[in-house]
Amino acid sequence: MTQPPPGGWPDPSSSGQSATPPADPTLPVSPHAPPPAQPTGHDPYQPVDPYQPAAPYQPADPYQPVDPYAGAKSAPSVAPYPAAGYPPPPPGYGYPPPGYGHPQPQTNPLAIAALVLSLIGIVSCITAPIGAIMGHVASRQIRERGEGGEGMAKAAIIVGWVFTGLLVLVILGYVALIAFAITTSSTV
Repeated sequence: MTQPPPGGWPDPSSSGQSATPPADPTLPVSPHAPPPAQPTGHDPYQPVDPYQPAAPYQPADPYQPVDPYAGAKSAPSVAPYPAAGYPPPPPGYGYPPPGYGHPQPQTNPLAIAALVLSLIGIVSCITAPIGAIMGHVASRQIRERGEGGEGMAKAAIIVGWVFTGLLVLVILGYVALIAFAITTSSTV
């Protein structure tokens, strides 16, 4: 092992330092090779005018005849593309397709009428207890028939009985006022 290894590498068995400093990795391998040139051509970061047409603009000749049926011509028939996405699942599995869900139950018409009468009871006073009673009947029909409108029936019951209670308090107040006026009046 008296000969140096090829390529100028230091011998690992030698104990001394190398007389030449290590090569700079940033310098080219050959001292005569020129550094690589910058790439030339189209600069992808150069700003582009978005309003400039791709091809040179050529004005149309106003005296050239124009085909009036140009837009009505049909394109050559092409076979349609297959539907995108997955095929539909077999019937009976998973959720129904959108728009084809289970039909909503029909709203009980008595629940609608009960809510309307209960709300009119604010002004007329007599329709509030009628609306509350109709709300009870409607809620029973909804349970038996499986119809919709349970919320309207409950609202009719609550609103109807609240206004009926207020009506009773007003009547009792009038009766008490009349009784007080009669007992405090003096007969001369």
